Amino acid sequence: MVCLGNICRSPLAEGIMRRKVAERGLDWEVDSAGTGFWHIGEPPDPRSIQTARKYGLDITTQRARQIKAHDLDRFDLILAMDESNFQDIQRLAGSESQRQKVAMILNYTHPHGNQSVPDPYWDDDGFDKVYQMLVKACDRVIDAHL
Repeated sequence: MVCLGNICRSPLAEGIMRRKVAERGLDWEVDSAGTGFWHIGEPPDPRSIQTARKYGLDITTQRARQIKAHDLDRFDLILAMDESNFQDIQRLAGSESQRQKVAMILNYTHPHGNQSVPDPYWDDDGFDKVYQMLVKACDRVIDAHL
């Protein structure tokens, strides 16, 4: 799960996906990262923590990190939150097989639409909307990869 700073969208996506993977008894590794470096080592945005808590998730132990080239070898699927993140990850990829691992997360709910998960950083009211979008997308990701 990759967004810009790894403090708003991708921590929510990681928390949601971890819960869904556990509920289905899947042995999947789930992680998140940002394309930027500004927040490395920081916990998720307090509004993401609050939104997650509202739905019974605890994401307080997550810490922001920046995506690295080796992540494209380590993970089978890299899900970008928006087009800018997608392009940044594509530039990081060193091979066609790595590029093929990268997808826009909302393409699972809106195929080939390249719709972005809006960044709620500047919109206090956007966190719940983002959470709901990610819940649906995570369900579809799991269904598509079982």
